[in-house]
Amino acid sequence: MEHDHHINLEKTGKLFLIGIIINIIYIIIEVFFGFLSNSMALVSDAGHNFSDVITLFFSWGAIRLSQRKPTSRFTYGFRRSTILAAILNTLLLFAAVTILAFETIKRIGNPVEVNSLNVILIAFTGIIINGFTAWLFVKGKKHDLNIRSAFIHFIADTLVSLGVVISGIIMFFTGIVWIDSLASILIILIIIYGSYRLLIDSVSLAMDAVPEYIDIKAVRKYLENIPEVSGIHDLHIWALGTSTAAMTVHLETNRETDVNFITTIQNDLREKYKIAHSTIQVETGGRPENCNDCIQGNTIF
Repeated sequence: MEHDHHINLEKTGKLFLIGIIINIIYIIIEVFFGFLSNSMALVSDAGHNFSDVITLFFSWGAIRLSQRKPTSRFTYGFRRSTILAAILNTLLLFAAVTILAFETIKRIGNPVEVNSLNVILIAFTGIIINGFTAWLFVKGKKHDLNIRSAFIHFIADTLVSLGVVISGIIMFFTGIVWIDSLASILIILIIIYGSYRLLIDSVSLAMDAVPEYIDIKAVRKYLENIPEVSGIHDLHIWALGTSTAAMTVHLETNRETDVNFITTIQNDLREKYKIAHSTIQVETGGRPENCNDCIQGNTIF
């Protein structure tokens, strides 16, 4: 199972690299024509896309780091680096928003003539580029926060580019240049919304919350329905990275069990609930009177 997971990470890394390359090329084009056309909407969109490239870069680096083998000090390996990358990416997005908002406010007070035809053509290209990049991550978005954030970012970018195209068309036929600043403000609001959700999800994983793709109630029900199990306590599930989870649990059994009993449960947890690492403590005859390990958190008593 670990081998299959490693192969998926390799493929994911290549997708991130492809996304980085094509978006860097597009950003260079967008910035050039943005300033050439006096379009703050294009420049804002380029800034947004640049922050997304940084997001892809850090996510790609974290994925590569997560493939390194565990050491005597980092016994779980470096999978958690993907969570840290997601948090860092969010902070970078907020920084980008601050800069774009400042420049847009300055432009509102000093409107300039905008080359609307260039805006339409470049933004339309953005729809194609961002749509293709989002498509790269559509398969892996359900099980990895970094992949999901990349997918959401580029879906949002596709919609943003569509909005810029619409604003360009309006300017072309009406000559109303403040529409460009309005489009820039809408882009900023979209970035803030996406960044907020990503920050909440990233911090939750950093705080050892149960990953969203795991139903802890279903896991508990599965364990309770095992014939040999008479009770469970100290059930903890947390993320080792954005795509790997771990679990510990104490099982009270009504009969003696062997290693095959534990191995079967671990295999089921891996296959049914995507829990790659599970530690199971068996307590034959019931729960101990003094349980010193019972703590709050992701625990179901």
